[in-house]
Amino acid sequence: MLQGLMNLLSVCWNPFGHEVESHETNGVLGGGDGGGSGGSREGKDGLLWFRDIGKYGSGEFSMAVIQANQVLEDQSQIESGQFGTFVGIYDGHGGPEAARYVCDNLFSHFRVRHCVVGILKLCVYAAITGESEGVVTAETIQRAFRQTEEGFTALVSELWSTRPNMATVGTCCLVGVIYQQTLFIANLGDSRVVLGKKVGNTGGMAAMQLSTEHNANIEAIRHELKELHPTDPQIVVLKHGVWRVKGIIQVSRSIGDVYMKHAQYNREPINARFRLPEPMNMPILSANPTIISHALHPNDSFLIFASDGLWEHLSNEKAVAIVHSHPRAGSAKRLVQAALQEAARKREMRYSDLRKIDKKVRRHFHDDITVIVLFFNHDFISRDAVQDPPVSIRSALEHN
Repeated sequence: MLQGLMNLLSVCWNPFGHEVESHETNGVLGGGDGGGSGGSREGKDGLLWFRDIGKYGSGEFSMAVIQANQVLEDQSQIESGQFGTFVGIYDGHGGPEAARYVCDNLFSHFRVRHCVVGILKLCVYAAITGESEGVVTAETIQRAFRQTEEGFTALVSELWSTRPNMATVGTCCLVGVIYQQTLFIANLGDSRVVLGKKVGNTGGMAAMQLSTEHNANIEAIRHELKELHPTDPQIVVLKHGVWRVKGIIQVSRSIGDVYMKHAQYNREPINARFRLPEPMNMPILSANPTIISHALHPNDSFLIFASDGLWEHLSNEKAVAIVHSHPRAGSAKRLVQAALQEAARKREMRYSDLRKIDKKVRRHFHDDITVIVLFFNHDFISRDAVQDPPVSIRSALEHN
């Protein structure tokens, strides 16, 4: 027990197992080819930022971001060390502030909660049974989400007199945590993670969606909202062929969007289009994530984490087929390019012409898109081993 406690204290004090040097290159934390980058090199091609291949604790990764908005609203990160691996995709709306806040704070809350709860559980559980147990649970992840939501709400309160429209900024939040031989997925909003799973010895690869989405265009979500608000006939409204919560926003769960959660922020001076015509008696949106756990199996080959901009143009099956049928290097970039090609096809234009369109105008053709592909090395996973060096990467802190 003592050795387990000392190991956990070591991870909490230095969560990556080493001193990780932070690099900043072209506004991207974790740039360069050193301690925190997993040996990956970043590249940029117009509005596209990418890391073709790198190593994390349990295998390899590929990462890419394409900007469409005037200011990039997506944020993402990979953190990997002795504690396991943490992946986050944060798809902001109404501005970049909420996504940036989550990228700055969610992992820190998870790490602290993971360590505190882990130490307590290790002491109590070992005292009773003489054994130790895992310290990452759905509860530790949920608490990190709650603390991040509370922190952002406090920031909105602090800035209310000078920047009231911070109350209308929010972000979807998709997180994956690999701890020992278990994968946890937590989600708010409509980003998605899909597992590529080998089909026996056939050489085929099946696509399995692991995340639950919270978007009013999904019938089950509309039903959920109507059950939560039985006296409100306008809780979901169909506008221009799109279902929206209160006729305003598509997602039903997020971090931020406090104008839809706290009545004191649904008033002047926020923009009139966000103000509700009737009093808000209870929160309309939620920051409570859907969390699942998945025991990793040797047939689990890779994960595709992506903001909804990718899934608007590619099916789960198409995305998995693209990754499976090409080399690992450049997988994320290849998925982004496939989505852009499909976006161009839908508008009956050439892909080469779409690439010439600058940010802001580009948003009329596709959304910001962020993709992270994680490949599993089951030799490491089966031994609860973590390969060095530790990784700490954030994509695209600033794209102006």
